Amino acid sequence: MSTETQIIGQTTQASLKSSTEKLSIREKVGYALGDTAANFIFQTMVMFQLAFYTDTFGITAAAAGTLLVVVRVWDAIFDPIMGIVADKTNTRWGKFRPWVLGTALPFGIMGFLAFMTPDFSVDGKLIYAYVTYIVLMMIYSANNLPYSALSGVMTGDLGDRTSLSSYRFVFAMLAQLVIQGLALPMVSYFGEGNSAVGYQYTMGIFSSLAVVLFVVTFLSTKERIHPDPAQKGTIKDHFADLLKNGPWGVMFILTLILFITLAMRGSVVFYYFRYFVATENYATTFSFFNVFGTVATIIGIFFSKGLAMKFGKRNVFIGGLAGTALFCALFFFLPPTAIELMFATEMLRQFVYGFTIPLLWAMMADVADYSEWKNKRRATGIVFSAIVFALKAGLGFGGAITGYILSAYGYVPNAAQNGDALSGIVMTMSIYPAITFALCAVCLFFYSIDKQAEIQITTELAERRKLFAS
Repeated sequence: MSTETQIIGQTTQASLKSSTEKLSIREKVGYALGDTAANFIFQTMVMFQLAFYTDTFGITAAAAGTLLVVVRVWDAIFDPIMGIVADKTNTRWGKFRPWVLGTALPFGIMGFLAFMTPDFSVDGKLIYAYVTYIVLMMIYSANNLPYSALSGVMTGDLGDRTSLSSYRFVFAMLAQLVIQGLALPMVSYFGEGNSAVGYQYTMGIFSSLAVVLFVVTFLSTKERIHPDPAQKGTIKDHFADLLKNGPWGVMFILTLILFITLAMRGSVVFYYFRYFVATENYATTFSFFNVFGTVATIIGIFFSKGLAMKFGKRNVFIGGLAGTALFCALFFFLPPTAIELMFATEMLRQFVYGFTIPLLWAMMADVADYSEWKNKRRATGIVFSAIVFALKAGLGFGGAITGYILSAYGYVPNAAQNGDALSGIVMTMSIYPAITFALCAVCLFFYSIDKQAEIQITTELAERRKLFAS
């Protein structure tokens, strides 16, 4: 036996042994804190970026919408490149962990700069917005794509994988709670009537916390699943594998539509409470509405693993999305005075949606396993990069669609809205996202990795690794 063969065999045996290790609570929490970090910036973007651009920064809703779309064109080029780079990375710390550490400080800096309001002309502000947002999203790709792929190589155990995703999103929701409950009060407190100054101080705090937590994630995680050292395949082969991967295609379309929906509805909630509910303390009501909804989401996440182990990830995902669509649609029938019913409906919507949140990322890891099982090649970074592109494209298009809808219905910033504008806000809060949530559920009927297939793929991959190691 040659020295090279011995090395390959030893590497595979080590990978096989470590891939079966159960993850400790410490490591799950350490990994999950990485999404807490990202969400200090990410959730602020989802919830307040459009409102910041129109009502604080000083550009029109249509211009802001176009900005969000244009950035996606560059993302379409950059995300697959980042996936290739991540897969080709080989360090003593692994493929993906070094990217979490290396992008921590740049991510924090750009999160801060993206919410600055410089004293520029209208054209100067637009250029500033384009530059800061494009750079922020590039760093987001370089951070979040390897971070997401990391969950696919920390463990090969199906239950542990879903559990890891559950931890991840509970901690992500904790960050969301902070953003929803404290962001606007912090902007008001630090700005003292000047929202531009308020955003500057608020994002400085959130960005600093993000940097620290990314470092914690790097220090507390370990990569255990590695590609077969003897596997052959070019970059062209890996992308060809994607096109032949039916479950990946379904997850790509699902993720695109889902994040269009999340961005669209997330962006309009502020407008809904400011202009439709229109109470004197609308900002406080808005914050509590989001906080109560997020608590319901966290509760729903705790049910995700048990339901998935019993019924399979796909079936639970379909049921959660169907319930989410139903409760979204109910907002169409609520008058502006029915605040208690709004809270109750949103909590039910968020509770059933909570079932689905860990499943998206656990299923992406399953898709990477499926590709390895079917094509005898593993390219975790490329698989995740294409899905993360769909996620970011969805966020961009969702925010843009909201901007275009508001413009089409006659929205005027910082003014009382006419009936048409209010109708557009209500439709974007209720019927439009209900339709797209339902479309996501339909997509999953074409996803072929059911519970039985998950077990078969996991078992056969483990057997292959045993054979190679021997």
